[in-house]
Amino acid sequence: MKSTAVAALLAMILTAGLLSGQTPIERLLGLQGNYDDAKKIVQKAQSTNQFVFARLIYNGRIPGYIKNWYTDYPEGDQHLIWALSRLTHLNVAEHELAIAITDPELFRYPFLYTSEPGQMVLTPEDARIMREYLDRGGFWMLDDFWGSFEWGNLEAEMKKVLPDAEIRDIPITHPLFHQFFDVDRLKQVPSLAYSREGLRITHEQDGFIAECKGIWDETGRLMVVINHNTDLGDAYEHMDLPEYPYEFSSYSYRIAVNTFMYALSH
Repeated sequence: MKSTAVAALLAMILTAGLLSGQTPIERLLGLQGNYDDAKKIVQKAQSTNQFVFARLIYNGRIPGYIKNWYTDYPEGDQHLIWALSRLTHLNVAEHELAIAITDPELFRYPFLYTSEPGQMVLTPEDARIMREYLDRGGFWMLDDFWGSFEWGNLEAEMKKVLPDAEIRDIPITHPLFHQFFDVDRLKQVPSLAYSREGLRITHEQDGFIAECKGIWDETGRLMVVINHNTDLGDAYEHMDLPEYPYEFSSYSYRIAVNTFMYALSH
């Protein structure tokens, strides 16, 4: 399904424009970037056998900081769900889900997305839960963090989860990049400031080169995908804004679809 027709459908999706019932400010009002946020957000019941796009709620380093689990939420998630249901044959649940690491229901969802993991702080119990989640076949996609400082934070937290794991580059020849769309090179995706502030600079901090790294289990199963020095989430959230470049949004959606399809078929 890598035809011109699919590419045309993607272009249509990215220019269609989606309406949201609440603004990001309204949805995020009062959130502090910790597990208590799960009690504050209004979510529809998800009793379903469909694929559910689940976003991980974690405890962040700085209360109420703009960079946290909720970055690009909920619009980015809603747009992804809308696109997935049109670009693929996946039976996708209509509504997004945000779920805390400590929620016993976590294990019902085989795919987890995490934004701004450079802000994430895991307790020993959190790390144990995430280790069990991955050991039981879960897939974890991380996105939108930049530079050496945030990388160091993420690496330290990941070592709590998987002390002996090696984080390695995922080669561009890996099936992940060719599962649905063919992606022949990594592209650095900037935040909305690239367009609105007229900076035309794609990097943040000292994150000059986009990276896609992974962690494999002992059988060779790719179970963690880490998108570093890139902001796929902003592209998901702002794909319907005329000023946000199609070049970045189309790339980000190709990465997303490939990742979902790969995770659910391996």
